[in-house]
Amino acid sequence: MALDVRSGGRAALATIGLLASPAAGAADGDQSDGLSIQVTGHRDPEGLLPEQTAPKSISAISADFIIKQAPTLNAFQLVNLLPGANVASSDPYGLSATSSLTVRGLGQDQIGVLLEGAPQNDIGYYYAYPSQFADSENVRQITLAQGASAIEAPVVAAAGGVMSLVLDDPGSQTGALMNLSLGSYGARRVFLRFDTGEIGGSGLKAFLSYSHNRADNWRGAGFDKRQHIDAKLLHEWGEGNRASIALSYNDAITSTYPSPTMADWEASGRGFNFSDRYSAGDSGYWRLYRAPFRSLYFAAPVHLQLADTLTFDSSTYLQRGHGNSPYGTQLAASGNYLGTEALSEPLLLPGAVDGVATVLGNYTGKQLRIGDVSKLTLQAGSHTIAVGLWFDYGTDRVTQSYTSIEANGQPVDVWGYQSKAIRTAEGRLLAYENQRTVTVTKGFFVNDSMAVTPRLGVELGFKGVSLLRNGRTYLPGPQSTVHADSFAALPRAAVHYALDDRQQLFANIATSFRTPNEFALYNSYYGGALVAQGTGSLKNEYAVSQELGYRYIGPSLSVSLTAFHYHFRNRQVATVINSGGALVNSTINGGGQTGYGLDAEIDYRPAKGVSLYVSGEYLHARLDDDLLVGGDMLPTRGKRAIASPQVQFGLGSAYDDGRLFGSTALKYVGRQYGTFMNDESIKGYATLDLALGIHLAGLIDRQRMDLRLNVINVTNPRVLSGIQAISSNALDAVSRSETLIQGSAPSYYIGSGRAFVTTLSRAF
Repeated sequence: MALDVRSGGRAALATIGLLASPAAGAADGDQSDGLSIQVTGHRDPEGLLPEQTAPKSISAISADFIIKQAPTLNAFQLVNLLPGANVASSDPYGLSATSSLTVRGLGQDQIGVLLEGAPQNDIGYYYAYPSQFADSENVRQITLAQGASAIEAPVVAAAGGVMSLVLDDPGSQTGALMNLSLGSYGARRVFLRFDTGEIGGSGLKAFLSYSHNRADNWRGAGFDKRQHIDAKLLHEWGEGNRASIALSYNDAITSTYPSPTMADWEASGRGFNFSDRYSAGDSGYWRLYRAPFRSLYFAAPVHLQLADTLTFDSSTYLQRGHGNSPYGTQLAASGNYLGTEALSEPLLLPGAVDGVATVLGNYTGKQLRIGDVSKLTLQAGSHTIAVGLWFDYGTDRVTQSYTSIEANGQPVDVWGYQSKAIRTAEGRLLAYENQRTVTVTKGFFVNDSMAVTPRLGVELGFKGVSLLRNGRTYLPGPQSTVHADSFAALPRAAVHYALDDRQQLFANIATSFRTPNEFALYNSYYGGALVAQGTGSLKNEYAVSQELGYRYIGPSLSVSLTAFHYHFRNRQVATVINSGGALVNSTINGGGQTGYGLDAEIDYRPAKGVSLYVSGEYLHARLDDDLLVGGDMLPTRGKRAIASPQVQFGLGSAYDDGRLFGSTALKYVGRQYGTFMNDESIKGYATLDLALGIHLAGLIDRQRMDLRLNVINVTNPRVLSGIQAISSNALDAVSRSETLIQGSAPSYYIGSGRAFVTTLSRAF
């Protein structure tokens, strides 16, 4: 191939930019002085390790990789091969919310997620739910910045980095795509997409897609259903001006897979499941653990070229969600409380036997989040100066109520609507938790990127973020309103140096913070007694991280190495707690934590259509402080951090000769501890995914048509894949003051079973 080059610094990288775009065989061509450079190399058929020039660690997968994977996989599962990404999935198809992602030992409530620049995380608990994200056929690229986030990113709690999803642009020509999939466990999926092409000479173009997915649970009774709509409207004009509107709507009812303790796992293995048939008094019946949820994500990114040296970028977003995470429980007709108030009259409980009824416990949430992040960027000589503002407003209405069930175990209402919930004799809603929280986030940032020499660049930036929470609880008791207000100063700096046309060095130092989640603000009551004191005075987590990296971008070999170090104060560790029977996301203040390690990626393309990819991470993460437990100190200083495997690596390969194609993806994750005392852990394990397909274009017509078989988790190992709920100590332990602290068992995700998926893809 021949490339024309017109600009000095970037041109040499462009000539070898074999990874810059999955849809092209080389980087964009530039014209200059008639210079033509011949490059010998091979395009990457796997879409891993695309070219990066940012002065921080960034890994990515693009459409060439995504299109070979099972179309049911969610974004967390798709990035599993990348260094530092530790994915624990209980469901081979990625439909269930019973899963997790950690990066460099930091949980998913420490990882910001963006879609078209709009945040996807829950503003109250910081979690993101990948089964709600855009369909994989519509995703052009997923990037994972394992450490520092972009200064303009509208995220809080992103010490573990940022995952960014970019939707495919609408096609320039009218067309359609249909994917039909059948798989194990009764899986069936249909995906339809229509591209308008340019609409009536207006410069506007759009796509609209719909998918429907259904699959039986791979273990235990139950099934999952998901309907999804993605759409994008795009207009480009002038020199670089661009505006788009994107939306992603999800309507699903999915199963919760029960998570065993180690004793449960050793006793039952994969047989640890909910009951498949209902019997009177059984609160473990599978229909009581099916979670319905509807969500809408909206983003409107705009890029305007105001002048030759001035640009304006803005991303306005909206997020809405409503759903229920139900559970089975027993409810007595008498002896109940609302907060601290004892109910004098017994409840009317349909189906009660001896004054006790099996009911559906509801944990319902209604969220609304709107915001905008905007920046101006000025090119002034050797300086590129960016200044911006971020505003975010969110409401979260959380209720734990109870709903009756039929004689056959079917809930009267799976959504947990208050109109159908159990009420007191006076007509008040019987609720264990009943609150509304408003969160307002404001931020500003300034960043200066300086081209000190043609090879040396320096960045200096500062971001200030304030986060205000105001809430109201509707339970009787001493607490009626809650308030928390904090501000964080987040300086950063970075250096980038081009050793030559193919090699780069970079270094950075960055800061991040997060406030405790909203659950920590509210009192918790049990039997009318206060069991947890809510407070707005908990200390914020604050983290400082550093990276030192090297990149080589060659015609057939690309390498990325990053050494990293981070230190936390007041480390907020994600866990799940039992709140009145409901499993609720919460956090524990783990004190200080320090980690360091090395991430590595190698992509080798020995021949046309062949790619070999290797990734790995070494992580040394330790607790800096003893853990406060019940007013006493547990001796945890120096222990390994929870869910932080010391070693993990991935091996990927791809082949595509224009007719046959295939890929492999092997991931190994080392031992992980489930307790602060390191007295219980899960063993290291490996998973292997395979894909084999054939391009059928030309057999019927010239339109794209593919047939492929994906095998998820080929070897089907019977393993625990991650930690769902942590504990301070699994065994009884002696505190620093020599008192006995009783142990409590953590619980774990059961690794998913093997699944086969066959997909026929046809373009029109």
